[in-house]
Amino acid sequence: MIKVERPMRDHVAKALTLIFTLLFQLSAIADEQVTQELNATWAKMSKAVAEGDLASYRAAFHPDAILVLGDKKTSYTIEKAFQRWQHDFAKTKSGQVTTRVDFRFSHRFHDNETAYEIGMFYFSTVDKEGNRKDHYVELEALLKKHAGKWLMMMEYQKGPSTKEYWQKLS
Repeated sequence: MIKVERPMRDHVAKALTLIFTLLFQLSAIADEQVTQELNATWAKMSKAVAEGDLASYRAAFHPDAILVLGDKKTSYTIEKAFQRWQHDFAKTKSGQVTTRVDFRFSHRFHDNETAYEIGMFYFSTVDKEGNRKDHYVELEALLKKHAGKWLMMMEYQKGPSTKEYWQKLS
């Protein structure tokens, strides 16, 4: 067994502590960077909805993505969802309605390439007559980073929620 003198042990212990501290800080910085990237992805989606820009909204999804509707107990390809949403995006783009969507999260799990987010979205529309419709929907989402860009792989709209739960997530 190698006997290490006490001063040497103290230096090794300090060096190891410094190394682990630096690694932890680098990990926290990387974690924050991923969170910022994901926030930017959700912000782009919100902007696309508000502008009625279906092409930009579509760009946030992987071509093979799946939409799951919990309250309807069904799932289908995102392409089918885009076909269904096309009319609503066109109405927003033409100014017939004002549309808004915002996202908030209760749990966010990720590494540098994958993300699983749990929360909800608030979706509202206001038509030319001022009629407003508000929807609070619980959401789970799987995303994957592909070629430097976060893409939605699965959007699971679990079902209706409440304004109170939305406010708790702020």
